[in-house]
Amino acid sequence: MGKSKVLVVGGTGYIGRRLVRASLAQGHVTYVLQRPEIGLDIDKLQMLLSFKKQGARLIEGSFSDVGSLVEAVKQVDVVISAMSGVHFRSHNIMLQLKLVEAIKEAGNVKRFLPSEFGMDPARMGNAIEPGRVTFDEKMVVRKAIEEAKIPFTYVSANCFAGYFAGNLSQLGTLVPPKEKVLIYGDGNSKVVFMDEDDIGTYAIKTIDDPRTLNKTVYLRPPENILSQRQLVEIWEKLSGKKLEKVHISKEDFLASMKDTDYAGQVGIGHFYHIFYEGCLTNFEIGEGQEEASRLYPEVKYTRMDDYLKQFL
Repeated sequence: MGKSKVLVVGGTGYIGRRLVRASLAQGHVTYVLQRPEIGLDIDKLQMLLSFKKQGARLIEGSFSDVGSLVEAVKQVDVVISAMSGVHFRSHNIMLQLKLVEAIKEAGNVKRFLPSEFGMDPARMGNAIEPGRVTFDEKMVVRKAIEEAKIPFTYVSANCFAGYFAGNLSQLGTLVPPKEKVLIYGDGNSKVVFMDEDDIGTYAIKTIDDPRTLNKTVYLRPPENILSQRQLVEIWEKLSGKKLEKVHISKEDFLASMKDTDYAGQVGIGHFYHIFYEGCLTNFEIGEGQEEASRLYPEVKYTRMDDYLKQFL
């Protein structure tokens, strides 16, 4: 049986570019949607052209023309949406729903991976506002997928290392602090940190796997399940320098929401659920769900001690 042909929508995005590279690396004929709305965004155009040099095929399609999306979808077996989180706001949820509509009309897709790749929205029904809207809207997309009877795999990739590991999980920076580190509560809630390239690798592994059909796949490799305190200790050992640790109560942390903008409030809410409630690991993986590192033990995923070495 040959490998599925793949269409990546949002291929120039943060996770999308990793999915394109992983798809090519794993031998799939890979298409990347090129939207006419790209306009004068030279960085996106150059990235698309770089994909083309690597062997990807560019295919035009616009969300203002569902027919063009249908024609693009008809060229492939698998569709992966990697549109960034900004598309889960107000009317922009319609972009995902239009893609679902196009997949349904095309009628040929064997697997659809919608734009998720973070926390599992099905477990975030009690999330605090304003961040809850992100999860609620993703569940609207899931409902549309399942009502259309489109074969799917939902990928829950947990915490992107670029945003959560290199900075020792500090808000407002992407690099390790030099003197002191803020610790959320006791710092012992277990978190899952994932190198973004590994997210792409695992996601592409699922697309032809019957074990992942119509299931949620959690990326939870055992050596990357760490508390914030453990992450800090890894950095201290690597850098040879102890950091001052300032503990923040959950009350003080939530109170900080009132002093920031909308995006900051969303971030604080997500951090609260991850680091105070332990929402990424406080459940067992059960029926209708799989864990990626068990399915694909051959993947040599990046451990956080190796990831953090780049900051030395």
